[in-house]
Amino acid sequence: MNPTPVTADHLKVPGATLYYEVRGQGPLVVLVGAPMHAAHFAPLAALLADDHTVLTTDPRGVNRSSLDVPGQDSTPQLRAGDLSRLLTHLDAGPAAVFGSSGGAVTALALAVAHPGRVSTVIAHEPPLNRLLDDPEKHDAAVEDIIATYVSGDVAGAWAKFMINANIPMPDFEEPADGPADAPAEPDPQQVADERFWFLHEMRGTTRWQPDIAALRAGPASIVVGIGEESAGQLCDRTSIALAAALGTEPTYFPGGHIAFADDPAGFAPRLREVLREN
Repeated sequence: MNPTPVTADHLKVPGATLYYEVRGQGPLVVLVGAPMHAAHFAPLAALLADDHTVLTTDPRGVNRSSLDVPGQDSTPQLRAGDLSRLLTHLDAGPAAVFGSSGGAVTALALAVAHPGRVSTVIAHEPPLNRLLDDPEKHDAAVEDIIATYVSGDVAGAWAKFMINANIPMPDFEEPADGPADAPAEPDPQQVADERFWFLHEMRGTTRWQPDIAALRAGPASIVVGIGEESAGQLCDRTSIALAAALGTEPTYFPGGHIAFADDPAGFAPRLREVLREN
C-alpha cells in the first residue's frame, strides 16, 4: 500500500509561524497535542487518512513552529487562536478535534473561544488542575517541577512530573553482560522542546480554567476521553471531574495517557468509532 501523500506548509500567525500537515480525504479531523507535535501523531494520522482529511500541527514554540520572540509563554488561549487561524487558512471546518493531554486543553479552549470552528471535541485526558478538590497542591507540585528543571536536574524534574501525574516510571534493566553504553548526545531540538514545555507551556496549560457553562451551551459535542490503563492517575481524576461538570460520562479508549502514539493501530479503531458516534 502506498503511503498517503502529505502536504506540509507554514502559516504566519500573530507572534509565531506554525508548521502544519494535511493528509487524506473525507471529513476533517484535527489531531493536536501539547507538548507533543505533528510527528508524534503521524502514524495515527496515516491510519485515519484512509477516510478522513487529517490536520496535524506543531504547537507554537515547539519543533518546527517558531516564535517571533523566543521564550514567550504558550497558553491554551493562544494555541486555540492558532488552530482557529489554521482552519480559516485552510477554509475548513467546523472540525472534529482530538486533543490529548495539553492538546485536549487546547481543544477545549478552541470550543470556548471559537465555537463555530468545532463540531466535536474529544478531550483525551486533559490535565485540568482547577477541576480538582486540591488544585493548590498540584499547582505547588508544578512549580517544584519547574524549579527542579531550572536548577539543572532534568532527570529529577521528570521524576517529579511522573510522580505528580501518578504515572509509573518505566523500568530500565541493566544488560546481563554489564552496564549499557553511554547514551547518545540528546537531540538539540528535543532539548529545546523539553525546555519550552517546562518553562513556558506547563504552567499555563495545567492552570487553565474551563468555562463549563460555555462548553455545555456551545454547538460542539464534548467527549471526555480516558485511557483504560490510566485509572488512578492525575489525568484520570481531572477527566472524571470534567465529565461530571459537563453532566456526561467519560468515554474510554485503549491504553494509557499516550496510547495514540504508543499503539496507533490499536487506538485508531476506537477513535474512528467515537468520531462516527459524534
